[in-house]
Amino acid sequence: MKLFSCDICQQVIFFENQSCGVCDKRLGYDATTNAFITLDPSDDGFWRDASGRVPGTLRLCENQAHNVCNWLCDDGSDATFCIACRHNKIIPDLSVEGNQERWQKLELAKHRLFYTILRLGLPVQTRLENPTDGLEFDFMGDPSGGDGVLTGHSDGVITIALREADDVEREKMRVEMGEYYRALLGHFRHEVGHYFWNVLVRDAGRLEACRAVFGDETRDYQQALAEHYENQHTLAWQGDFVSAYAAAHPWEDFAESWAHYLHIVDAIETAWSYGMTLQAKVASPAVLTARMDFDPCLPGPFEQMRDVWFPLASVETALNRSMGLGDFYPFILSDTILKKLGFIHELVHGEVIAAPD
Repeated sequence: MKLFSCDICQQVIFFENQSCGVCDKRLGYDATTNAFITLDPSDDGFWRDASGRVPGTLRLCENQAHNVCNWLCDDGSDATFCIACRHNKIIPDLSVEGNQERWQKLELAKHRLFYTILRLGLPVQTRLENPTDGLEFDFMGDPSGGDGVLTGHSDGVITIALREADDVEREKMRVEMGEYYRALLGHFRHEVGHYFWNVLVRDAGRLEACRAVFGDETRDYQQALAEHYENQHTLAWQGDFVSAYAAAHPWEDFAESWAHYLHIVDAIETAWSYGMTLQAKVASPAVLTARMDFDPCLPGPFEQMRDVWFPLASVETALNRSMGLGDFYPFILSDTILKKLGFIHELVHGEVIAAPD
C-alpha cells in the first residue's frame, strides 16, 4: 500500500487514520486520486479541503458516523456512501455489545481490499448496477439456536461470518483447521476471487484458458469439498497448490491463488512506497538482493514481481521472528504455483486471450 502524508504538516499518515496524529486535522481518503485530503468543516455542514487545493464541498461517507470508514464519497455520483461502503447490504446488529468493534475490523479489511481493486483498475458493479451478479457484502452473526453462518460467495454475494472478527475465535478456527494463515483480509481477498472468476473468466470467454491452468471447474463442487474435509490433513497438495484448501476444487484453487496474488501486490507496493532495497550480508547475497523500484499495480512482466517477492518475504519473516511472531509468509511457491499466480497477473492486466464467439 502507498505511504501517505498530511497536506498540512507533511507527517506520515496511515490508511486507517481518521485524523493526523500531529496537527489533528480530520482526514478523508479520496479514492479517485489515491490521496488523503485534510479537512475543515464547511458552513453547509460538510467539509472542505483545508489546504485549498480541492475546491467545493466534500462529503465523508455516511459510515464515518459509526467510526468504520474514513473515505470521501464525492466521485461524481449522488451516493452518500463511499465507493467501498455502497456494496454493503447487511451490517452487524449494532445493538449487540461488541458488534461495532467487529464491524470496524471488517471494514478496515474490506477497504484495504477495495484499495487494491481500484489500484489494479478491476471492474466492479454494485447490486443496483447489476441485480443478478453485482458485488455485495453481508456481515452476519450466528443465529441463536441455529447453524453457524459460513463465510462464502454466491453469485456476487460475499458473506463474512461476524465471528471471524473475534481474534480468539479466528485463531481457534485456524488451529482446528490446520491452516498456516487465517486473517480477515485473507477472507475478503479469497472470496472476491470467486467474484472475479465470474467477471473475468466465466463472463469474459476465458474458461478454456483458465481450465488449462487450474483444471475443470465442472467437477462436482459439493463432493469435492466433502472429500477435502475428509482428507484435509494430508500433505499431498504441497507443491501443486498454494494451500490445502486450494486443492479441494479448481474454483478454490483460483480463489486462493487470487488472494495470494493480492497479498503479494500489496506487500510489494508497500515496500516500493518505502523505497526499500535489499542486499543481504551473506556470502552469496544474489538470491536475497532486490530493488523495489516499480509499481506492482501497473502492467509488467510477472517475473519482476516474482524476483523481488522471495527476498522481501525472507526479510519480513526474519523481522517477524525477531519480534517473536509467526512467519510473515508461511507458504512455498513452486514453479506450478508461480504459473498460477502468473496467470492471475495476466488476467488482471487483460493479457489472457478470450476464446472467439
